[in-house]
Amino acid sequence: MKIVDVRATTVTVPLQAPLRHSNGAHWGRFVRTIVEVEADNGLVGLGEMGGGGQSAEDAVRGLREYVVGHDPARTEALRFMLANPTASLYNNRTQLLAAIEFACLDLQGKHLGVPVHELLGGKVRDHVAFASYLFFRYPAADGGGEVRTPQQLVAHARELKEAHGFTVHKLKGGVFPPDYELECYRALAEASPDDTLRHDPNGAWSPEEAVRFAAGIEDLRNDYLEDPTWGMNGLRRVRERTSIPIATNTVVVNFEQLAANVRDPAVDVVLLDTTFWGGIRPCVKAAGVCETFQLGVAVHSSGELGIQLATMLHLGAVVPNLSFAADAHYHHLTGDVIAGGPFRYRDGGIDVPDGPGLGVELDRDKLAEYAELYRELGGYPYDRDPGRPGWYPLLPNSDWADPAAAGPVDLGGR
Repeated sequence: MKIVDVRATTVTVPLQAPLRHSNGAHWGRFVRTIVEVEADNGLVGLGEMGGGGQSAEDAVRGLREYVVGHDPARTEALRFMLANPTASLYNNRTQLLAAIEFACLDLQGKHLGVPVHELLGGKVRDHVAFASYLFFRYPAADGGGEVRTPQQLVAHARELKEAHGFTVHKLKGGVFPPDYELECYRALAEASPDDTLRHDPNGAWSPEEAVRFAAGIEDLRNDYLEDPTWGMNGLRRVRERTSIPIATNTVVVNFEQLAANVRDPAVDVVLLDTTFWGGIRPCVKAAGVCETFQLGVAVHSSGELGIQLATMLHLGAVVPNLSFAADAHYHHLTGDVIAGGPFRYRDGGIDVPDGPGLGVELDRDKLAEYAELYRELGGYPYDRDPGRPGWYPLLPNSDWADPAAAGPVDLGGR
């Protein structure tokens, strides 16, 4: 096969409610760029990427001259064509590379009539477990969906557990004062005594604050504490002062950082993201390194629609040392662009697709609907909080949101 065209379409898909995080918020919707790579045999491979609430269409189109005429089976060559590590100092295309790699693996699988997991060595599991991934949420336009109090958090976790069967709960924090989030986390643990938990303040705390928070939850059923502070040395300081495993998806996102962590451990668990690492294959390689050095592995979520979720499922299917349930924002979405509708949870997880390639196809009507919605609403600044105009965090942060303030409801096209 040879690549003959690359196309990109930006879509926005509504969320049940705006999701808050340490740097800002998802403003009631995800903005994703859908990538289509067409081969000379008429097959089309699918990719997907985010971009902080912004479109990546122009960036994807800019790769056309690089990849037209390329054999999609040569994904190792793509790595250096698009994201050479020295050239990337001037133009980092890692996530662009990932979207193209997804599409090339999809093309290979479709061409051969096999699922991507067969190209990656074959699956060792048919079903990938997921955590509930809880966020503090602003109210939706109808006033519902808010998660701000411990009671609302517990109720939301119970709804998700009943609907999807989750037995692992991850709370995205770094929004409210640490003592308040500690209260929320312990309420969640008390309401789910047989389930395991994890907390992720997105690196917002100082090492000292992180150690204090860790001491307040050490008696609970914790999977790990994820990115409690920023930077490898900060995480190392926290790790030395707690019995809770430390995880990251922010400071070990390439092989040089992974090597540094092996030589002088700062984290126990590496969350592999198929976009942050530049594709599925680099994540499989990284998982092999983690297996060798006895590091835990989980699958990270960066705000996916069904195409990227499929890449996460194929990754989860082939990694023997997948030690923990995967993350997914997916259950916060109200729709998707894939044919047949969104993936369905079963018993706290999702079945690995067995169709050719990634095992998903585009629903062209939904693609058009959500592309039109993007044209209507535009992008949003992922690193700003719509309820706190002019605010941005420092690292470590000390200016927290007020738990008593409900915040905005209608975010409209802002």
